[in-house]
Amino acid sequence: MNVLVIGANGKTGKHVISSLVNSSQHFTKAMIRKAEQIDTMEDLGAKPLVGDLEDDFSYVFDEVNAVIFAAGSGSGTGSDKTTAVDEQGAIKAIDYAKQKGLDRFIMLSSMGADTPSIGPDGLQHYLEAKGKADQHLIESGLNYTIVRPGALVDGEKTGKIIASSSIEDKSGSITRGDVADVLTACLTASETYHKTFEILNGDTPINEALKKI
Repeated sequence: MNVLVIGANGKTGKHVISSLVNSSQHFTKAMIRKAEQIDTMEDLGAKPLVGDLEDDFSYVFDEVNAVIFAAGSGSGTGSDKTTAVDEQGAIKAIDYAKQKGLDRFIMLSSMGADTPSIGPDGLQHYLEAKGKADQHLIESGLNYTIVRPGALVDGEKTGKIIASSSIEDKSGSITRGDVADVLTACLTASETYHKTFEILNGDTPINEALKKI
């Protein structure tokens, strides 16, 4: 499968690239915003494509079968940038995917995107933007999966998670590497098609947990 990763140079995005390359099942294309990031993507084993979520980036969807959207505006960038990237950028990506005849679209969202008004102070606008993008994807007609991790942490991945449409105890965390492996696994896991679910590190191997979604 030819997979386009949007937001490939982000902290989690780099893990997604590595996960895809290591799977050996996919040819990986990496959308990056700056030319100076090309060498990093090539070193990771992906084909870099320069594009800006705030401009026309429809050309990066050529010869692609699936998309993993892992872009984010980042903390401290302001509400305008959050709207431009996390909401409008994601919506454009969904629309381009549909126009290009793609079917599979995996969205890296966030726990709380379905209830932004009760989110932590300072995160409510971000969660609202993610929620709007998620809803646009659900209504797009694409074969979607929306993955909503809890708090992201660095460190060694465990290979084990808890996954549910709504995790009762949301106080845990999950490594970026485990999130990346979940996104990669979702590409071909039919149990995740047309599903939205939350994930945290847990006790169940990723592939086994996804079969129970």
